[in-house]
Amino acid sequence: MYAFEYHRPTTLSEAAALLSQKPDAKLLAGGHTLLPTMKQRLAQPSDLIDLSQIQELRGIGEEGGALVIGAMTRHGEVERSELVRRTIPALADLAGRIGDPQVRNRGTIGGSLANNDPAADWPAAVLGLGARIRTNRREIAADDFFTGMFETALGEDEIITQVVFPRPQQAAYAKFPNPASRYAIVGVFVARTDQGIRVAVTGAGPCVFRAGEIEAALARDFSPQAVDGVEIDSADLNSDIHASADYRAHLIKVMTKRALAQLV
Repeated sequence: MYAFEYHRPTTLSEAAALLSQKPDAKLLAGGHTLLPTMKQRLAQPSDLIDLSQIQELRGIGEEGGALVIGAMTRHGEVERSELVRRTIPALADLAGRIGDPQVRNRGTIGGSLANNDPAADWPAAVLGLGARIRTNRREIAADDFFTGMFETALGEDEIITQVVFPRPQQAAYAKFPNPASRYAIVGVFVARTDQGIRVAVTGAGPCVFRAGEIEAALARDFSPQAVDGVEIDSADLNSDIHASADYRAHLIKVMTKRALAQLV
């Protein structure tokens, strides 16, 4: 690990000021990706800005009928929240499937979204529900936020502050996890919203994406059987030692049907 300066601000404004003053700085949330990368000397930030002491970035609440989760809220807190279980239980279910207890009690929703790992769970929920990501500068729609593998619409000096989840009519998440890491080999979040059906897929491609063909099929018939007639193109899907692109295409349909089985 290379040498770096460590900062532990207690306010969002202090963290934002540090980030603007230190162009080679990195924000530290849960640290599950950044710290191992630094230990392997694959990253060399000049400064680490630890967000763990900024209370305004934490918490779960309601706003205009929507569920609002602070960026530094840990997965385990979402899993155990009575408010989440009452308003959008699929989010509590998803949070409870992330990693193991150590990961869930350290990792944060904001860190997961900013990192945008191709196999992370939270991007599927955010895209599937059509959530909005708030930063210290603006609000970004989920459809515009995820731009590529480990890439997002965040600017160099932006900090995620909250995620706003509209309350769906129905929602469910199903995933086929890697048995070691618990990352999604394929995960599918299905939501029936006031704006229509949304189906978000993680783990299968370079970045989370919406399955438009499945959305169209479910708009006609919201049932597991409607997925049978859909053909998933595997050309742009991931292929590795864990699963081929064709197998991932198959899993997208299987996981969609499992999510629907929870709802129908």
